[in-house]
Amino acid sequence: MMSRLSALLSTTAVRLSALYLLLFLLSAMALFFYMTNLSVNFLTAQTQKALLDEVTSVTQSYERGGIPLLVRTIDRRSRQPGAFLYLISDPAGRILSGNVESLEPGVLDISGMSDRPFTYMRYGEQGNAEKHKAIAIVFAIPNGMRVLIGRDLSEPELFRDIMRRALVLALGIMGIGAFLIWYFVGRRALLRLKQVSSSSQRIMAGDLGERLPVSGSGDEFDRLSINLNAMLGRIEELNDGLKHVSDNIAHDLKTPLTRLRNKAEATLSGQKENTEYRAALEDIIAESDQLIRTFNAILMISRLEAGYSSENMEVLPVNPILHDVAELYEPVAEDAGLELVVEAGEDISLRINRELVGQTISNLIDNAIKYSPVADEGGENRTKITVAMKQEGDQILISVADQGAGIPEAMREQATERFVRLEESRTQPGSGLGLSLAKAVMKLHGGSLMLEDNSPGLRVVLAFPALPETKQ
Repeated sequence: MMSRLSALLSTTAVRLSALYLLLFLLSAMALFFYMTNLSVNFLTAQTQKALLDEVTSVTQSYERGGIPLLVRTIDRRSRQPGAFLYLISDPAGRILSGNVESLEPGVLDISGMSDRPFTYMRYGEQGNAEKHKAIAIVFAIPNGMRVLIGRDLSEPELFRDIMRRALVLALGIMGIGAFLIWYFVGRRALLRLKQVSSSSQRIMAGDLGERLPVSGSGDEFDRLSINLNAMLGRIEELNDGLKHVSDNIAHDLKTPLTRLRNKAEATLSGQKENTEYRAALEDIIAESDQLIRTFNAILMISRLEAGYSSENMEVLPVNPILHDVAELYEPVAEDAGLELVVEAGEDISLRINRELVGQTISNLIDNAIKYSPVADEGGENRTKITVAMKQEGDQILISVADQGAGIPEAMREQATERFVRLEESRTQPGSGLGLSLAKAVMKLHGGSLMLEDNSPGLRVVLAFPALPETKQ
C-alpha cells in the first residue's frame, strides 16, 4: 500500500494537482484577509462616524437642559433596541446611569475616542457571560462627571467570523472537489498512461504489431497515441520490408551468384581456347552487370522509402522526358518487332526529379517490350506500346500500355513488391524491382502507381499531383 502511495505521489499529475491546490489556497487566503480587513475597517469607520454624530446630539441636550436633560436623554436612548452604549460616572468612576454594567479598567480615564476596542458587560447579563467588545468616546462635564458613549463591535466581529467560516467551508469543499476530480479525471489519465507504458514495454520486447490504446475521445492522449501508432506502423513497414528484401536477396541472388561460380569453375576445368575463355568472361561480366543493376535498384528503393531529399526536384516540362526515353527505346522496340508510340498532347509541367521519373518510365517501357508478343513473320500485325500523358482534374496521368498477357487483378498488388516476378520460368532478364521502384518514386512525388487492364495487356499509370496553376 505504501509503495503504491509513494508511486502515486511521484506522478506529475498528482504533483501538478497539489501545486494548483496550494496556489489556489494561498490566493484564497490572501483574498480572504484582504476583503475581511477592508470590510471590517469600513464598518469600524462607519461606527466611529455614528459615534461622533451621537456625541454631538447628546452634547446638545446637555447644553440645552444641563445634567437633568442629559440623564433623561441617555436613559431614554439606552432603552431603545440596538441602542448605543451609554454610561455616566461620578468623579470616582462609579457608574451612575446607563446600560453598561461593567467596563474594562482604565477606559474612563482617557478622554476622546478610544484607541483600541475594550470589553464590557451590559445590564442583565450573567457574570459568566462572554464579554463584548466596543469602541467609545469619553468626555467630562464641568462637575467632574464623565460620560461614555460607545458602539458595540459585534457586527464587524460577526462579519469576520462569518467570513472565516465561509473560508473554511470553501476550502473544505475545494479539497473534496479536488480529490473527486483527481479520482475521476486524474486517475483515468494515470490509467491511460499505465496502458501506454504497458504497450511500450511490449513494443520494446519485440512486438512491433502492438499499438498504443486510443479511447476515441480525441483528447491530447489520443492525438499522441495516433501519431505514435503511425510512427510504429511506418517502423513495422520498414522492418517488414527489410526482412522481405533480405529473404528475397538470399533467394533471388543466390541463383545468379551460383551461375557465376559454375561458369568460372567450368571455364577453369580442362584446356580451352582463348575464344572460349573470352566468351566465358563476357558472360560473367554480363551476369555481374545484372547483379550491380539489381543492387543499385535496391539501394535506390531504400533511399526513396527512407525519405529521399526533395531538394533535387524542380518544375520541368514532361513532354521532352517522354520523347527522350521513347527515342532511346525505339530501336529496341523495332528489333523486337514492336511499335512504340508517344501520345503526349499538350506539354505539361510538373515538380519532379528528372532522373527518377526518367528512370521509372524507362523501366516501364523496358518491361512492356519484354512482355509484349512479337510480330508475325514478315513484320505484319505489330503490337503497339503506347506512352501517353493527359490531365484529369487535379492529376497528371502518365501511362505506359502494352498488348501482352497483362497481370491478373488479384496479383497486381503483389506485383509491386520487391523481387516479385510473375513469370515463374524466369526466361526474361530482370530482377523484379521495376514496379517496386516505380511505386517508391511515386510515393516520393506525392502521387500513386496504378495497374490497369489494357484489354489486352497491361496499362501502368503514374498519377502525379498537378501544379496549382494547372489544376482544372
